[in-house]
Amino acid sequence: MTAVFAIDACRTPVGRIKGSLASVRPDHLTAEVLSALLARNPWLDPAQIDDVYWGAANQAGEDNRNVARMGVLLAGLPVEVPGATVNRLCGSGMEAIASAARAIAAGDADICVAGGVESMTRAPFVLPRAGEPFPREAGVVDTRLGWRLVSPRMQELYPPISLGETAENVAERYQVSRERQDEFALRSHQRAARAHQEGRFAGQLVPVTTAAGEVTRDEGVRADLTLAELAGKRPAFRAGGTVTGGNSSPLNDGAACLLLASERVLAAAGAEPMARYVSTAAAGVHPDFMGIGPVPAMRKVLARVGWQV
Repeated sequence: MTAVFAIDACRTPVGRIKGSLASVRPDHLTAEVLSALLARNPWLDPAQIDDVYWGAANQAGEDNRNVARMGVLLAGLPVEVPGATVNRLCGSGMEAIASAARAIAAGDADICVAGGVESMTRAPFVLPRAGEPFPREAGVVDTRLGWRLVSPRMQELYPPISLGETAENVAERYQVSRERQDEFALRSHQRAARAHQEGRFAGQLVPVTTAAGEVTRDEGVRADLTLAELAGKRPAFRAGGTVTGGNSSPLNDGAACLLLASERVLAAAGAEPMARYVSTAAAGVHPDFMGIGPVPAMRKVLARVGWQV
């Protein structure tokens, strides 16, 4: 197997839903980071890129019909450079990295770009086609997140619940208290704010120009957030629950990408690697507890490579 290395990475700022990046299409966000990655690596001939793998969890609107390929063309790469879009929902970007790394490790490619995009602002409402002339149940579906257009058979097997409800289930089963969730959320904001202040993100952020101006900073970071403010928020998904709008993930817009290459390319370019790819694993869990999925996946990959944490 060929050794695989990450050489460079960049991303747009992360915008809040209906926020600073609301006017930018997901295929354009994809092109923004692809263009920036090439500009940052003048040694790389775009024609040498064997494939572009892109994660996208929605694919119901402007990110449809293979947003990876759309981004390649919009970024001005040669038409000979292919692109493939992958979907593992929340893990779609990671799946894109794994797909690219596997191709290089197997000797099927030398240089790949992997990334992902999401525009929850621009996720469309859809009107499904009816299976009969005069349907009794027809309505517009919001595609931003969660289940949509669910099979009746699936509804019997696994009755759909919201993502927030699954978080409540995980918190209850594994005894993650409201206080621990709030403390984790506060620490996350504090670390992100400190990283911005210290310029730690400067080397990865790609400014995005919109009609309202240039977006240069992650929009959801709250440097002034307090534990008291978090503690005062009401449960968002279940009466008496612990998951709130303050300690759960926000809805965002943004894109990111990573340049992966074989050891041969790395040596020829004289580039310093960011990291070496070793292995990957995926694991399925009950849909009602979907947030715990990374735990068995990490256990699988650690066992595979013989590592311990």
